[in-house]
Amino acid sequence: MKVPVPDVIPGADELGRVHFVGIGGAGLSGIARVMLARGIEVSGSDAHDSSTLAALAALGARVSVGHDAAHVHDVDTVVVSVAVPDDNPEVAEARRRGLVVLPRSAAVASVLVGRRAVAVAGTHGKTTTTSLLTVALQAAGADPSYAVGGDLAQTGTNAAEGGSDLFVVEADESDGAFLVYRPFAAVVTNVEADHLDQWGTEEAYRAGFSEFVGRIAAEGFLVTCADDPGAAALVEVARRRGLAVHAVGESPTADVRGIDLAFEGETSSFTVVDRGAELGRVTLRIPGRHYVLDALAALTVGLRLGLGFDALRHGLEAFTGTRRRMERKGEAAGVRVYDSYAHHPAEIAGDLQAARAVAGDGRVVVVFQPHLVSRTRLLGADMGRALGAADEVVVLDVYLAREPADPAVTGALVADAVPLPAEQVTHVGDRDAVPAEVVARARPGDLVLTLGAGDVTELGPRILDALAERDG
Repeated sequence: MKVPVPDVIPGADELGRVHFVGIGGAGLSGIARVMLARGIEVSGSDAHDSSTLAALAALGARVSVGHDAAHVHDVDTVVVSVAVPDDNPEVAEARRRGLVVLPRSAAVASVLVGRRAVAVAGTHGKTTTTSLLTVALQAAGADPSYAVGGDLAQTGTNAAEGGSDLFVVEADESDGAFLVYRPFAAVVTNVEADHLDQWGTEEAYRAGFSEFVGRIAAEGFLVTCADDPGAAALVEVARRRGLAVHAVGESPTADVRGIDLAFEGETSSFTVVDRGAELGRVTLRIPGRHYVLDALAALTVGLRLGLGFDALRHGLEAFTGTRRRMERKGEAAGVRVYDSYAHHPAEIAGDLQAARAVAGDGRVVVVFQPHLVSRTRLLGADMGRALGAADEVVVLDVYLAREPADPAVTGALVADAVPLPAEQVTHVGDRDAVPAEVVARARPGDLVLTLGAGDVTELGPRILDALAERDG
């Protein structure tokens, strides 16, 4: 549901009793956690029961499964998820009663009022960078509040209220939400065409990031990636505004560089050089060059906030990941199974590079689910080419979200573009048939990686069960 952003966004403490429609989602549940921690009365509803609802109830929220107009009879403000349909009875009742109705972006902005927000944006890597920055700042004693698009392994949650004025927030560009925030500082990991179903053109999408940079406080700063052309283009945008900007990456033009990168098993290590001065070596417990770039961005924010390198390094090295970002699901019959959220060609390539390092002498078997009809129509062939870095590829049909199905846009569009022999690639239309397909392909020593932003994540445990049964 498209809910307009009000011209003036009040602070969270001015919203009264707040009801979340779609409270079980990653976006709204995090905001609800922060509000609950501030003593705000929170209620919410979701179409399906989940562990998230149980956790929020334990924190004091009044939660309901299913939507009913009666749920908003005693509230002052209603926050609506973008996934909520236009005919939702709670939203209709809120409007009938003249309640304040806010989209997710405005609700996030409300909890940022009065805080020094560090907003992390980019086409890829937002969740991991936000998570790395959060744990690094915590290790350095900064105690920030945070709201992330995934659960931190260290805390088991996606958001929390901290004891300082810093607030680390993942800034989503998919629906323009990041243009509602006015951060003190920001990170842009990369800029590559995506979400064109919302933005229309690549030019409009890139212009959105320029506008985002224009919303950073004059006394603040921007951290961006020198290795990515789209992000690097924002350096000049920031400088024209007189904004302090710090580029990171392997490029010799970067202010903070990562050099001597090394990847071994599930670790990535690199030496940090800040404006010519070597600070030391960092070893991450997550594999892949893209995670090194994310860590460099997080480290640079901490350094520019005046925090010490050693403490920040300790936080980065202790980071064990975020749910659905190269998350290990288990091992059975000598086959390791991982799950990751990658759904864009660049993300697929990055995660397959990481999977290859972890697999060692084993093969990589990937199970990929395209996400969104519009994205698959535009980038399906590129997705297929990126999947060619695997040894065996199983492609599901498109996960439908926000858009109707298109019989001309299926997983076959991706599978047909995979540059591997035909016997190493298959398109499986029935999701329930995938575990058996993987079992037929995987052998001891292999790594199976489920990829995609949809319900492909549910297949990992089923694949493990099927592998165990095969060799049981």
